[in-house]
Amino acid sequence: MSKESRRANRERLRQERLKEQQRAKRNRLLAAIGAAVAVIAFVVGGGYLVMQASGGTAAEEYRGALAPQTLQEDGSVVMAVDGAQAPVVEVYADYQCSHCARFEQINGDTLKELAAEGEAVVHLRPVSIFADAGEPAGGNSLRAGAAARAAADHGRFVEYNDILFDNQPSTSQEGFTVDELVAWGEEVGITDPAFAERVRAESEVVEEFVTNYYPELSTKAQAEIPEDRLQTMRLSDLVEWGEDNGVDSSFMAGSYVETVLDATAAVNTKYSEGDNAFGGTPSIYVNGELLGNETYSATDFREAVEAAPPGEVDTLPAVRDDATAPSASPSSSPPA
Repeated sequence: MSKESRRANRERLRQERLKEQQRAKRNRLLAAIGAAVAVIAFVVGGGYLVMQASGGTAAEEYRGALAPQTLQEDGSVVMAVDGAQAPVVEVYADYQCSHCARFEQINGDTLKELAAEGEAVVHLRPVSIFADAGEPAGGNSLRAGAAARAAADHGRFVEYNDILFDNQPSTSQEGFTVDELVAWGEEVGITDPAFAERVRAESEVVEEFVTNYYPELSTKAQAEIPEDRLQTMRLSDLVEWGEDNGVDSSFMAGSYVETVLDATAAVNTKYSEGDNAFGGTPSIYVNGELLGNETYSATDFREAVEAAPPGEVDTLPAVRDDATAPSASPSSSPPA
């Protein structure tokens, strides 16, 4: 695919995503105070439209060893061999996003193989675009994202990432339950009881967010913020506004729920405009350039990555004392 064609595809997808987000914004706010949440299917971005049209072809299963996984300061994970000089592939995904699951099905094995062969530096960056979508999708998204972050403490992020997408619930069904999340940790080899404790603690933060905090925030925002301004505000903007207007978010301090929400705010800031603007999930960037339709063909995706020059990761590895067990509660100081 030519560079001009890729640019045209990116622009078309960006415009579609922006239109979908605008249509969904007010409905997501209403959902938090009891309105219908059927519109959440639209927030997954342009991937929905692409998948409807093209289906997608998957790569062969990768059975080799995984490249090392390195937890980053911001909670993301880099999968790469030591010293790799290769394109950086950023994968922004929400565990509740069905088209993120489809992307994983098509390209997950390709990513693992490219990373293991030193042909790509894979930067996995979970976000939550469903956090403000109302229940059950919002809670599902946040519980899974926080649990994946906890799995990264134990060096099993990639394996846990796979099992989450393999067991993704529908947006209308409560899923990613605490018991499931704990059991899946054991399934991927996490034996430290701190993981289960952390997952249970994070689920309490999620429950407070979806049951009390966000309904209060959205109700107050609709009553006090002009509609034209409200339509332009992201969740991070609302949280900041809430802090100044009597809606306390301190219950999230130090939690991995907060980490996931911060990651979502960060990608909206990092890729805020132009051809590469973030418009939903999945969003796949190669050296900062947003891919289009090629993400739904394993062959086209591999070609796009292999054609790119070496890139640089824009985060730093987390500094941890390996002798210290991961924190089991958001109320204590979490590992970096």
